[in-house]
Amino acid sequence: MATIRVNPNRMELLKLRRRLEVAKRGHKLLKDKLDELLKEFMARIAENRRLRDEVEEALFGAYGQLAIARAEAGSPVIASALLAGQPADLVEAGEKNVMSVRVPLLDLGEIPPPEGYSLATTPALLDGALENLSEVLPRMVELAEREKAIELLAAEIETTRRRVNALEYVLMPQLADAVRSIRMKLDESERSERTRLMKVKEMIEGQQQ
Repeated sequence: MATIRVNPNRMELLKLRRRLEVAKRGHKLLKDKLDELLKEFMARIAENRRLRDEVEEALFGAYGQLAIARAEAGSPVIASALLAGQPADLVEAGEKNVMSVRVPLLDLGEIPPPEGYSLATTPALLDGALENLSEVLPRMVELAEREKAIELLAAEIETTRRRVNALEYVLMPQLADAVRSIRMKLDESERSERTRLMKVKEMIEGQQQ
């Protein structure tokens, strides 16, 4: 581990002690933040798993209906029906602050009913599949919002953990070693000075006798 090069004097000792105290306070704040981030992350992971299971189950059913409809009417008919209608802006994206992390906030607007394709040439299963997809869409948007938030929280956890480790295992030990080193050198210097003064005093007393 690299050491901090300093001049062994009292002014430098005072500065290093202050830096060490600031580092300790910063370490505690970051450690507390890391603990809270981990709690938030784990809570979101559990909720996200439940929501993902629901979405996957609903999509499995809807895709099954689409597969049967495609088998009955043919892929070109189903593809043409799915492309019918006018595109619409369904989702508005924003942000919110969670533990100092800017996570996405997705707002789903009103879902328009399926239109533009012929009911006579398409099977009824297509209507059921599209209805099921419309029902699961809000949960899909929520899932996307949650998973992106989890991704951003994970990145913040990693960044905060690196900072905590850098303070705990690098900077703080270096500062503590530097403080001890200066303290030892100052103590040694004081002992040498006392010894010198005692010898001078003895010499003066010897000359006065």
